Amino acid sequence: MTLQYSSSHPEPPEPEVPEPVVPTSTYRLQLRPEFPFAAARAAVPYLAALGVSHLHLSPALEAVPGSTHGYDVTDHARVRAELGGEAGLRDLAATAAAHGLGLALDIVPNHMAVPDPLRLNRPLWEVLREGPRSAYARWFDIDWEAGGGQLLLPVLGEPPDPAGYRVDGEVLRYEEREFPLRAGTAGLPLPELLAAQWYRPACWREARTSLNYRRFFTISDLIGVRVEDPDVFEATHAKVLELVRDGVLAGLRIDHVDGLADPEGYLRRLRSAVGGRCWVVVEKILDRQERLSPAWPVAGTTGYDALHRVDGLFTDPAGAAELARTHAAATGMPPWEETAETAAREVLTVDLAAELAILERMAGPELGTAVRELLIDYPVYRPYPGGEVAEAATGTPGVDAVRELVLRDPAFGARFAQTSAALRAKSLEDRAFYRWAPLLSATEVGGAPQDPAVPVTEFHAYCTALERDWPASGTVLSTHDTKRSADVRARIAVLSQAPEAMGPVSDDDPRLGWTARQSALGLGDVPERESRLAAALLKAAREAGLSTSWTDPDEEYEAGITKLVPDEAVALPPDLAQAARANILGMTLLHLTMPGVPEVYQGSETEYRALVDPDNRRPAQFPREALAALDAGAAPHGLAAEKLALTAALLRLRRSRPALFTGYAPLTAHGPAADHCVAFTRSPGLLAVATRLSHRLHLSGGWRDTALHLPPGHWHPAWGAGASRHTPYEGRVPLAELLTAGPAVALVRGE
Repeated sequence: MTLQYSSSHPEPPEPEVPEPVVPTSTYRLQLRPEFPFAAARAAVPYLAALGVSHLHLSPALEAVPGSTHGYDVTDHARVRAELGGEAGLRDLAATAAAHGLGLALDIVPNHMAVPDPLRLNRPLWEVLREGPRSAYARWFDIDWEAGGGQLLLPVLGEPPDPAGYRVDGEVLRYEEREFPLRAGTAGLPLPELLAAQWYRPACWREARTSLNYRRFFTISDLIGVRVEDPDVFEATHAKVLELVRDGVLAGLRIDHVDGLADPEGYLRRLRSAVGGRCWVVVEKILDRQERLSPAWPVAGTTGYDALHRVDGLFTDPAGAAELARTHAAATGMPPWEETAETAAREVLTVDLAAELAILERMAGPELGTAVRELLIDYPVYRPYPGGEVAEAATGTPGVDAVRELVLRDPAFGARFAQTSAALRAKSLEDRAFYRWAPLLSATEVGGAPQDPAVPVTEFHAYCTALERDWPASGTVLSTHDTKRSADVRARIAVLSQAPEAMGPVSDDDPRLGWTARQSALGLGDVPERESRLAAALLKAAREAGLSTSWTDPDEEYEAGITKLVPDEAVALPPDLAQAARANILGMTLLHLTMPGVPEVYQGSETEYRALVDPDNRRPAQFPREALAALDAGAAPHGLAAEKLALTAALLRLRRSRPALFTGYAPLTAHGPAADHCVAFTRSPGLLAVATRLSHRLHLSGGWRDTALHLPPGHWHPAWGAGASRHTPYEGRVPLAELLTAGPAVALVRGE
């Protein structure tokens, strides 16, 4: 049974547009008041020298004052003043263009802020004042009937005290908050005045059960926007489209496409509007067996599907299974499947109770249980046209009827899909991943912690399909949303090769102690280590929701969390430090040579250790001097310099010789350690070879006589002093010889 979604608005015709200019690579910059357009402009010469082709900017439209991320948009018509305004953005674009770089922008179509003060969001302010008759009422998914004709505003810290209200002209004030008064109501007695408004101020806790507007996940400060309405699309995208037409922007990242009522219709309208010279990717979390719809007019995803495959190559399945057994014994946590289902049931019936109530009301009371069970059992983030409706909850009466309702009722189908996406994200990424953590490197966005290892054959199959179907899709290893940067995950992943190195954990709190131990191993010795670890552990405890939570914090429990932070940095033993080095360099090589458009997250061109946000959103530190030293001929000493040299060499090669990065053909090593080698060619002239599970390789005796048969030609290292003068490799080459200088190498074929 497949889903059929019918938009209430006619879809624009399929546009006939030329192919967009595809970046050779992107570099993500997190804009914030402390790092505005001027700071990005100052970094342009360095980033151009590094070798990227495009700068990828975090959201840059007007947002809540002081926002450190920009996803809380307040005005789609203005570029954010705190970043330097539109003039600052255009100056950045001009400077970037002068250095041969383009700009891509992260845009947020799904939601806007419910800000403080509320008047910063003018469309919402007008709806609060004028109600469903407002010209802006169509902007938001508001169920007026469910609220008794009022929009619930859960913006107060406590239930309101009537004595706290006062009228000030045409504004209603409560403590420091202000609300617009409905025309003609200012002189009414307070009870009548409050009843006459189009909104009801309330304590934030009421959102769980009484919220009557669509929001982003469980965040009531972000109200959903109905971009499926053509007029709303036009109003919310006019400035971005102007910047595309003017050549300021050459690419767009679409945030949280799963939240939209009709993602495909939205993307078709966007593609028609931006024309042909704009590269568009979507933030779409795909299950391991799920594929992006070929009907979507985009270049691909932002790359979490690639992250999972690259990470999985460097995870040993036997060690991961052993860690799972040890974790269960130490913590008493149930298996992954039970943990995930319990989390989903909690989130749906508590955190998303208001959203569930809307669906149950739409479906009818007799189908309420079936709606709930189908949502809990749904195997992917949300259903899409052409995808299968979950063959789940088959023993629940009414499930077939709910499936039919999803198929035939566009409004119910869209709301079911939007709720499914929110449930999946909150129950897995933000709850189960923090509860079930045998190997923290596997609990990442889009990952499968119960089965984290990816065989070489599966990686090759993925890359072959990526090159065939989505060659311009994004690929990432670190982002602003990853719970741990790639280098931290690479360090933690060595535990799958040596589970015995896990070491002791706290007997008082073994579950969080387990997380603390692995986090400390991953972070190692870095500046502000103690405070950064403590903040990440506090977030982990609150997200898990077992001993404390965001909504009901246990102060006594939380006070003890800092005791789990080691007094000194936890160092990896020397042999595992070398395995971590192999992981980091191997992951970097594969990411920068595999199919797709690789994105380098700010600062991750060198060794970059960061934990969950806000730790990973700190202002960027650029290794300008280190890159200049390498360019002056200095040898790369230490992992940070090795990674920088490798990254710069491959980014520059991608930019100067893009034809090398086409096609894909796996290469198979032969010999007793063949499974420790992952190798492939791109085009006829580029070859990548990386070592995987290097610690296990060392314990088994090394490469021995394992060799790789190179394609015909003379092959030279792609970087390093005297690379072009290196005695060329050809024919059968022992891997011990090929990888003498390091665990990962790229070769180019000589003319």
